[in-house]
Amino acid sequence: MRAVKLTGIRQMAMFDLPVPQIKDDKDVLIKMTHVGVCGSDVHYYTTGRIGSQIVQYPFTVGHECAGIVEKTGTAVTRVKPGDRIAVEPATACHQCDQCLAGRPHTCRKLTFLGCPGQVEGCLSDYILMKEESCYPIPEQMTLEEAALSEPLSIGLYAVKLSIPMRHARIGILGCGPIGLSVLLPALTQGAEKIYVTDKIDGRLAVAKKAGASWTGNPLKSDIVDGISSAEPLLLDAVFECCGEQDAADQAVKLLKPGGKLMFIGIPEVERISFNMDYMRRKEICIQNVRRQNHCVQAALDMIAAKECDVNIMTTHRFPLERTQEAFDLVESYQDGVVKAMIEI
Repeated sequence: MRAVKLTGIRQMAMFDLPVPQIKDDKDVLIKMTHVGVCGSDVHYYTTGRIGSQIVQYPFTVGHECAGIVEKTGTAVTRVKPGDRIAVEPATACHQCDQCLAGRPHTCRKLTFLGCPGQVEGCLSDYILMKEESCYPIPEQMTLEEAALSEPLSIGLYAVKLSIPMRHARIGILGCGPIGLSVLLPALTQGAEKIYVTDKIDGRLAVAKKAGASWTGNPLKSDIVDGISSAEPLLLDAVFECCGEQDAADQAVKLLKPGGKLMFIGIPEVERISFNMDYMRRKEICIQNVRRQNHCVQAALDMIAAKECDVNIMTTHRFPLERTQEAFDLVESYQDGVVKAMIEI
């Protein structure tokens, strides 16, 4: 099979590898059809690491994926050959304290597709996953939509962890795929006003079309002045989705007393700081969001029921042979890119 691997900083190559073989009776062999390029994949491409997770070359990234079941282990009952499926990229042990506490997403022994030191990613013709990671999709759902359920499930989980959305006034700082994945469930759950920012006007246009109440570009206007003028009492919650210090500073200023800051973006730097005078006087609560927890099926149900249109995210499509071109596009934020999709 073909597999695209990182071979160095901003370097990729196509490898010819054996198709994975089923070894466990719960294994599922999946023919990949769609892989979304995530910002975390691009971090590995451009820097070779995210924090303590350091790439050992060559290595395959990629975790947002969907495909068709090729073969199953003898004990698999959830899916069968020919089924179209979305893939949950994380596999938990189900035995540690985190799993037993209902937190498989922070499992002590968790393995995650395309995470250095854990398991190779899905930028290949085939991957092997456990049955529990395979989610059958209905006929009306496309495989591309199924792949987009991965970022949507993160946004849905973030909204779930935040505050009740009905009549809420919230901010979303950074409206790439994760910001849009927050926007869509926030709208379906009844948020009254949603203020969205990004440095790319094309992404703001997508957010506006999707239902954002207000959009602003921090390179062109004062975001804090603009939003606070419209909302003198400030916002109930702010979702930081870009991992930048400036956005964190804006979030603290935009939150009302008792507000909640949801930190979803993955910073390229090791530390983000906060103005403790603002934080203390407002009694702001900070909630970090780690991937998703028990939200894959709910995200798929949203897509199937047409409660939201995840297709607004995909702006560019590439064959597997042009994967590096896709990564370069996403890394440079060119051509109004929101989500680049690899079609295999």
